[in-house]
Amino acid sequence: MRVLIVEDHAKLAGLLRSKFQRHGMVVDVTERGEDALWMAGSAPFDVLILDVMLPGIDGFETCRRLRADGVEAPILLLTARDGVGDRVTGLNDGADDYLIKPFSFEELLARVRALARRPPARRPEVLEVGDLRLDSAGMRVWRGQTELSLSAKEMLLLEAFMTRPGEVLSRLELLESAWDQAYENRSNVVDAYIRRLREKIDRPFGRRTLETVRGSGYRLHGEAR
Repeated sequence: MRVLIVEDHAKLAGLLRSKFQRHGMVVDVTERGEDALWMAGSAPFDVLILDVMLPGIDGFETCRRLRADGVEAPILLLTARDGVGDRVTGLNDGADDYLIKPFSFEELLARVRALARRPPARRPEVLEVGDLRLDSAGMRVWRGQTELSLSAKEMLLLEAFMTRPGEVLSRLELLESAWDQAYENRSNVVDAYIRRLREKIDRPFGRRTLETVRGSGYRLHGEAR
């Protein structure tokens, strides 16, 4: 799961980032709504967390512009303002949920996972390619009836392949799918994780569904090979 946090309080933003990462999520952080607009348009986030009180354009305006730009990812607003009018404004501007500060991280995590289970209509809740099934919100994957044990990074890589079955994905595209914007752009990291992924989804089942396309990247086939 990939989350964008828009929060100008650096200490809180850093704390949320580290806690979400411990739960296997890829997290990007910015302190300005203006940055959130281009970031949300350039990466496939599963949930956006917006603080209402931001420098520049506030969270309400950021939310309105994101929806106007066609961003469909669920949006959760964070604020210390607990008036009914503010909550109504946020929801009317396109937000999906609203959480009042101070809050417990456990509640925020539960709300984020709940939002991720309600994806846009264009994206199924459970991805299926051949006999592979992946539940992104629940972080579970199966080959046939066998549930597989994947790391968070392996899960994110597999999700990238399963959202675009049969397509060749470059190493850069895979890096952007499973690592946040602070990663070092080194393709050998992807190669190492692809090998681990094959050892879990293909080799024990006598399959060759994850294919190397020399000079271009990797591709996931829907049928056993």
